[in-house]
Amino acid sequence: MKNKISIVLVDDHAIVRDGIKYLLEEDENLTVIGEGSNGLEAIELVKNLQPDLLIIDVRMPEMNGIDAVKAINSTDTKTKSIVLSMHDSEEYILNSIDSKAMGYLLKDASKAEVLKAIHTVYNGEKYFSGDISNIIVNNLMKKSLSSTSEDPTTELKSNFVPKNTYNLTKKEIEILQLVLKGKTNKEISEELNKSKRTIETHRFNLMKKMEVKNLIELSSKAKEFNLIS
Repeated sequence: MKNKISIVLVDDHAIVRDGIKYLLEEDENLTVIGEGSNGLEAIELVKNLQPDLLIIDVRMPEMNGIDAVKAINSTDTKTKSIVLSMHDSEEYILNSIDSKAMGYLLKDASKAEVLKAIHTVYNGEKYFSGDISNIIVNNLMKKSLSSTSEDPTTELKSNFVPKNTYNLTKKEIEILQLVLKGKTNKEISEELNKSKRTIETHRFNLMKKMEVKNLIELSSKAKEFNLIS
């Protein structure tokens, strides 16, 4: 019999924990083995229970969720963390990444997305919802532009266009550039006058060709091969 994914749930509001727990345990492959109401309790629960996953809120008394995740990841733990918050603050998101959280979800995420995030992170991959990914990519782009402006060879690099290594079509490159500007599939479909399904297919194909699994990897490779105009 397949082992269930064990989860520790930490949020300072009991009613929120109850709702999330109910949602999670509708999936027969998940089980909540511990609950806490602040970051200090999260650290102790992870230490004592060694769950597969920690799902933790950001703003809590005693110690916030981000500091707790950072403390947990400074130890020799196999527990992976997902930050679940009502805040889409860039500061919270980037600090969560710095703390080595494997995922960040907003509390208004659908049940399907929460479950997808859990299984993705459990399998060793990072998961950030679409809106969160856009913030991460925009931050990476800012850093790239900043480092480029300080590089005396910028003008030479800007005139250099490498070979289209991944054999992307013109349409795939066009969609790639729109994706990396933070546009959703719906917005791209409206701008290009194509169906949302068509855009999703192009997006899937270009990510498959470039061998990436998320927007962060997509942004990194696009910059590496000068595919961003």
